Amino acid sequence: MNAGRSRNPRSRRSGVVVAVAGAVVLTTVTAPPAQAAPTGIVVSNVVVNNGKPIVVGTKEAKEPPVTFEVSLPPGLSTSKPFAYDAKPFLYRGAKLPKDPDNDSLRVGYTCYQVNDRKERCEGAFFIDPPYDLDSNGDATTWKIGLTLRLWKPNGQLKAEEFKTAPGTVQLKRWAKAAVNASPEPVKKGKKLTVTGKLTRADWVKHTYTGVAGSARLQFRKKGSSAYTTVKTVKSNSTGALKTTVTASADGYWRWTHNGSSTTGPATSTADFVDVR
Repeated sequence: MNAGRSRNPRSRRSGVVVAVAGAVVLTTVTAPPAQAAPTGIVVSNVVVNNGKPIVVGTKEAKEPPVTFEVSLPPGLSTSKPFAYDAKPFLYRGAKLPKDPDNDSLRVGYTCYQVNDRKERCEGAFFIDPPYDLDSNGDATTWKIGLTLRLWKPNGQLKAEEFKTAPGTVQLKRWAKAAVNASPEPVKKGKKLTVTGKLTRADWVKHTYTGVAGSARLQFRKKGSSAYTTVKTVKSNSTGALKTTVTASADGYWRWTHNGSSTTGPATSTADFVDVR
């Protein structure tokens, strides 16, 4: 952060973004309409969640970080921060939303002065799944948009424009895996049945439901620190996993799922089996 503004950063907490059907509207004070016009403000180097997918469950709120830079045209200065506003938002679909503030995932951020015409900003989006996500179709690729505004000295809106920034963000459903190996204990050379289940967040039902997918059965021998993959098994439509293996040594069994374009990865806790 630039030392010139680090003691007195400009904080902006605003409601912004996303075209989520039925999302709770959390907006700032409504501004009077302004004619769409170039502001001359340039926002660059927008990075959301460090470039990684955002994986969201059913209850726990997520705050994926965002960083970006703001460059001002002649006539504007970072010493007069309330003459302009520039912030990112996320949206789905082919077109920019007409009013990103109305369907909002909230974003909070602070800007630090680099020089009289440039700022570096950092903050986070806020995603509360019971309120902000109500469709499993939200697990998809989101685009990054920008809201740019100029304000008159009396606080009235002078100019406003919405743009698309380079890059995308993947939003995924949180996944879980469970495991159970039996019988316990088991005789060496006998069959061991390993069951389990894959589930993922359902943003409509607000619970975890089974998902069909591939999972790797892994084993770690007692005294070892490394897991090895024994076989790959597909879960059924309800997420159930089942397979048999030959018991050969004491150790830990687990299922691990790599995830997909809409679902995050998952690894179960380990189940220890005593082989006698």
